[in-house]
Amino acid sequence: MEKEINLSEDDGRIAYERQTAKEGDIELEAIKSEEEDYESAPPQYEINTYPADFTLEVLHQKWRDGDITIPAFQRQFVWTQVQASKLIDSFLVGLPVPAIFLYTERKSQKFLVIDGQQRLKSIFYFFEGYFGQPHDDKRRVFRLTGLNDKSTYKEKTFSDLQEPDQRRLKNCVLRSFIVQQLNPEDDTSIYHIFERLNTGGTLLTNQEVRNSVYHGKLNNAIIEMNRYKHWRTILGKPDADSRQRDIELVLRYLALRNIAKYEKPMKDFLNKYMLRNRNPSDEFIKEARTNFERTCESTVNALNAKPFHGKAGLNAAVFDCVTVAFSHNLKRIPKDIEQRYRQLRQMKDFTDATTAHTTDDEFVKRRFELAENILFAK
Repeated sequence: MEKEINLSEDDGRIAYERQTAKEGDIELEAIKSEEEDYESAPPQYEINTYPADFTLEVLHQKWRDGDITIPAFQRQFVWTQVQASKLIDSFLVGLPVPAIFLYTERKSQKFLVIDGQQRLKSIFYFFEGYFGQPHDDKRRVFRLTGLNDKSTYKEKTFSDLQEPDQRRLKNCVLRSFIVQQLNPEDDTSIYHIFERLNTGGTLLTNQEVRNSVYHGKLNNAIIEMNRYKHWRTILGKPDADSRQRDIELVLRYLALRNIAKYEKPMKDFLNKYMLRNRNPSDEFIKEARTNFERTCESTVNALNAKPFHGKAGLNAAVFDCVTVAFSHNLKRIPKDIEQRYRQLRQMKDFTDATTAHTTDDEFVKRRFELAENILFAK
């Protein structure tokens, strides 16, 4: 029986994530300020949106040329062959088809699909003659299935269609709404647009959205770093979190290493870091990976497993400031570091800064200052 999901008006995604969590996922301490930041509204943007009537042939050619990018997201293509067949049939018989949304990336001028990947992939697969991706080096021939017995298109592939039907299908129009961010000139709106327009049927976590819209070398590196053995020891979970909350913590660590640049909300601060460093140099990736691994190893050696957990789970605010402090002092870990850490956790100022207002500029910088001074001051 399908599990019933109850969503409140003010924390729908968080409630959904908690109720759909899988065994083995990490537990995060519930902090009101973190949850408010997690669902924070976007800043002000100047956005230009206009319709474009591309033919299916043009869309397919743009896809083949690499001018249209469908985010490499874990859910990938989920339609059945019957669903995809009915879409193709709708074009052939002249029924309306919902529009898609494409985001124009500022530098490349390529289109990123923010809503409509199931429709587009169905079209592309039919033109190519095979349904879905290869499985065991085999691909299923894409025949139009699930159609009315009287349909002239039932069980036909694209190559089976008569030339006029092939030509008509290629000339069919799929309305596309083109979205461009005009101001500010940083493409950060793509995150919020994808977050709100995605209609995949499953609510996405913040990091799952980032994984879609900021895919690149940094994202790939963070996914690899998330597997590091000492990092899994810190989390107390051997397997990756099903909703990528562990990956978001790795990103949080990397972004907050330069605490001077932090600005609320945390959600957009992390977005901007991923966008700014989407495809960095190999040296950048190597330094980030090496520092992260050494920090995790030093933290485990000094504070043992699950050092940031309490009765309610891992405290993200304690985690970020303490690990960043370790990362800045890898060559001079005090012998009494465990005692210093206990002292830090017992300080009222530190407790205040890690249990409330945890994403406010003042409180973030205050806890980072305390962690650095208490743990590593001579």
